[in-house]
Amino acid sequence: MNLFEKLYSLVIILAVVIGLLLGQLDVVSGRAEAFIVPLLVAMLYITFLQIPVENIKESIKNKKFTALSLLINFIWVPILAWLLAFAFLSNHPALYIGFIMLMVTPCTDWYLIFTSIAKGNVALSTAILPLNLILQILLLPVYLLLFGGTTGVVEWSFLLESVLLILLIPFIGALLTKALLRNKQHIKETFFSSISLLPMIFLSLAIVAMFSAHGQLLFNHIDLLWKITIPILCFFVINFMIGQKIGKAMNLCYADRASLSLTTLARNSPIALAIAMTAFPDEPLIALTLVIGPLLELPILALISQVLLRLR
Repeated sequence: MNLFEKLYSLVIILAVVIGLLLGQLDVVSGRAEAFIVPLLVAMLYITFLQIPVENIKESIKNKKFTALSLLINFIWVPILAWLLAFAFLSNHPALYIGFIMLMVTPCTDWYLIFTSIAKGNVALSTAILPLNLILQILLLPVYLLLFGGTTGVVEWSFLLESVLLILLIPFIGALLTKALLRNKQHIKETFFSSISLLPMIFLSLAIVAMFSAHGQLLFNHIDLLWKITIPILCFFVINFMIGQKIGKAMNLCYADRASLSLTTLARNSPIALAIAMTAFPDEPLIALTLVIGPLLELPILALISQVLLRLR
C-alpha cells in the first residue's frame, strides 16, 4: 500500500475542495463538465487492464467460497441495500438511487489491501475478483431498474447507453490491449506497473471536474449529507455480522472467513460513480452520494481489518 493509497480519503476530500474553489470561476464551471466522461473512461480502461479477467476459471475452483460470495454480493446485498434505502432515503430519490448504486457494486481492488492487513486469504479474494467485475457490469442496470424504476429518475435507454459508453468500451479496450501484449510479458509488466496510480489520479480529476460544475449543489444540500451516512453505517455493521455468521456456519477457516467478510463489505464506488455521472447528468446528488461513500468506507474497512485480527 503506497503513500498515495494510504492518503486516498484525504485525496478525495482535497479533490472536492479544489473542485468547489474552481467552481467559483465562471470560466471553469462552464467547461468542467466536458472533462468528466473522458477522465472516467480513461480511469476504467486502466482499471480493467489491471484486473485479471482472463483468470476467471480460477474463480470457481473453491466452490464453497465462490457460492457464498456470489450469494451475499448479488442476492443478499441488493435486498439489504433496497431495504435500507427504503427505510432511510425514500423521500430523497437521488440519494436513494446513489445509495443503491454504491451498494450493489462489489469492490475490485481495495478489498485486497484490507484482506492482506487482516491476514485473510488474499489468493482466494483475488480469484473471485473477475467474477465480481463481470457480474456487476451485467447486473447494475437490472438492479437500478428493479429497485429504482419507480423513482422517475432511471431511464432505461439512457442507462444502457451510459453502460455501453462507460463500462463496455473500456472493458473491451482493455481485453484487446491484453491480447496484443499476451506474448510480451516484460513489456506488459513494465507498462502495467507504470500506470498503477493513474486510475486514482483520473478519478480525483473527475471529482474535481464534477464539483467545479455542480459544486453549488453541495452548498444548497449540505443538510442531506448526514442522511446518507446512517444507511451506509448500517450496511457495514449488518453485512459484517452476516458474513461472519455465514462463514462460521459453513466451517470456513479464519483466513477464508476474513476474505468473505471483506469481499462482501467493500464497494466499487469508482464504477458506480462513472455510471452516475453519465447516466444521470441532471441528478448530481446521485454522484455526490458516491463520493461520500469511500470517505466513510476506507476508515471503516481499516477498523474492520483490526476487528478481524482480534477475532483471530
